Amino acid sequence: MIATVIAITALALHVAGVFAAMHAVMHTRTAQGAFAWVLGLVLLPYVTLVPYLFLGSSHFGGYVDLHRQRQSRFFVLHEEAAQSTWLGTLAHSEPVRDARYDAIGRMLKTAMHGGNALSLHVDGEAAFTAMFEAIARAERYVLVQFFIIHDDVLGRRLRDALLERAAAGVEVCLLYDSVGSHALPDAYVDRLRDGGVRVRRFATRRWRNRFQLNFRNHRKVLVIDGVRGFVGGLNAGDEYLGAKPPLSPWRDTHMQIEGPAVADLQRAFAEDWYWVTGERPPHAPPPERCGRAASMIVATGPADRQESCSLFFTQAIHAATKRVWITTPYFVPDQAVFGALRLAVFRGVDVRILIPSRPDHRTVFMASTLYAHEAIVAGIRMFRYQPGFVHQKVMLIDDDTAVVGSMNLDNRSFRLNFEIAALNVDQAFAADVEAMLEADFARSDEVNPNDYRRLSYFRRVALHVARLFDPIL
Repeated sequence: MIATVIAITALALHVAGVFAAMHAVMHTRTAQGAFAWVLGLVLLPYVTLVPYLFLGSSHFGGYVDLHRQRQSRFFVLHEEAAQSTWLGTLAHSEPVRDARYDAIGRMLKTAMHGGNALSLHVDGEAAFTAMFEAIARAERYVLVQFFIIHDDVLGRRLRDALLERAAAGVEVCLLYDSVGSHALPDAYVDRLRDGGVRVRRFATRRWRNRFQLNFRNHRKVLVIDGVRGFVGGLNAGDEYLGAKPPLSPWRDTHMQIEGPAVADLQRAFAEDWYWVTGERPPHAPPPERCGRAASMIVATGPADRQESCSLFFTQAIHAATKRVWITTPYFVPDQAVFGALRLAVFRGVDVRILIPSRPDHRTVFMASTLYAHEAIVAGIRMFRYQPGFVHQKVMLIDDDTAVVGSMNLDNRSFRLNFEIAALNVDQAFAADVEAMLEADFARSDEVNPNDYRRLSYFRRVALHVARLFDPIL
């Protein structure tokens, strides 16, 4: 009897594995990912079937269509409200044309706006000091979005700052990711709600995809009164201030924008908020002109019709004629981005990539080590930051373009996460980023091919095994 039950169970698992494999063939975005899932689901359904429920689908059930429908509805409401309020003030503020990045704007249905004032905030203390000062000056509303919020010293400083503004009559909206902030206690959220803060968690899970955990909102956005905005790599937790060994000191970068581009930063938040609540958050006209920089807000995600984050990096790298300097905590590029980097080398471009010397995720670190070796062979200079963990997501192109945001060079950012960055064309701001990265490279060790060759054979095998997990890293 027991043997019969076991046999029936095994047969049922194999049948389920075959159907899941058919689903993987139809819906997994890359051929490599589909092939890996099919092998596992057909041959070892006992091991792979449950993980596939959580990680395998490249689309949320019903989410993409519903997101696009709600997004279209949001734009209609947005236009109706804007006609009588602030869009008219921008009507004579024509978008800035830059042929190098026009394709990005067309892909994302966004534009580059001139007249922005930019500030670079190096590391958490400087960034959060500026953000808390901006929140304290808010008069109408505060829009806040983080991937991770912890109930620790920094997280409570954020909570108290938002409660203070809410008590002063300022409308406060807080959005956090349900996976990234899974450890955030209910008491933290209840305290905010009781104090008048509109707080919601972002989740792509609905009844048809209730098992889906693989899609996350990785954006970090702060908008104050429509006047100034912040974007970058920092989350709200003590580790981002370097307060948690062994990864400290924590190296990260955020930036502040004042000017017309804040409207697009605000719109990106509004789309996410509308998906969760069905309501528009507050909005106000941004300043017409605060500086001389041109900025494009690049918001990407798995609901886009194109693999927009990967294509963004590809186009930006192709635009370089002199240099491409990138710093990323996770270097697991897809073929399009890796090919763009290698072609840049053949064009004579100075291509440098800064990655951590300490791992926060062991499998990703191992895969990055293998890609770093292959990059060196292709002529790309790789550096490992020595003082602590480097988490910043920054790209410097030639002498005038700098990108600061939440995007990593890995498949998760390319295809699974909602991401955001500011692409800025301004020589003064680019010079600030250049000085910052030169200081980072000075604190780094350059990787050479011998580092890989010195590894034992079994260690090298482990690196190649780690790379097999590319589709979900």
